[in-house]
Amino acid sequence: MTQNTAAARAAAAPGRLNWYKIDPNAYQAMMRMEEISSHQLDPALRELVKMRASGLNGCAYCLDMHARDAAAQGETLQRLVVVGAWEEAEHLFTPREQAALALTDAVTRLGQHGVPDEVWERAAGQFDEKELVHLLMAIVTINAWNRLAVTTQAYVKPQG
Repeated sequence: MTQNTAAARAAAAPGRLNWYKIDPNAYQAMMRMEEISSHQLDPALRELVKMRASGLNGCAYCLDMHARDAAAQGETLQRLVVVGAWEEAEHLFTPREQAALALTDAVTRLGQHGVPDEVWERAAGQFDEKELVHLLMAIVTINAWNRLAVTTQAYVKPQG
């Protein structure tokens, strides 16, 4: 997602608070986090991570945005539909994608005991350390976007 695309979508979305207009520095900080997470990871993988976290967080606005972005990049409808239950359809996802989705689940649902060792080890077996940093940034960033969108009631524009 580019800054212009994100800004255009945000500007068209009524809600409780247009935080990105009130303080553009806050928006720029979020976009900087987005940039960091985009350097090392495959765009298709990033979109799957964004879809999964957004589903777990109940963020319809982000689900809508990232489903469109993923489809525009060639992601299949089947994988977009089942990413919310990816563990029931692991065969549709590569081991690398499975590890990223498992880490997304653990970080998004962060509990009292943090990310389980087996989840971390699975991810560390698929990603080098720099990629892990970027994967974590992608997960943390989409969780922040989700919380902003859900809290401010970002509007999902009807299609058609």
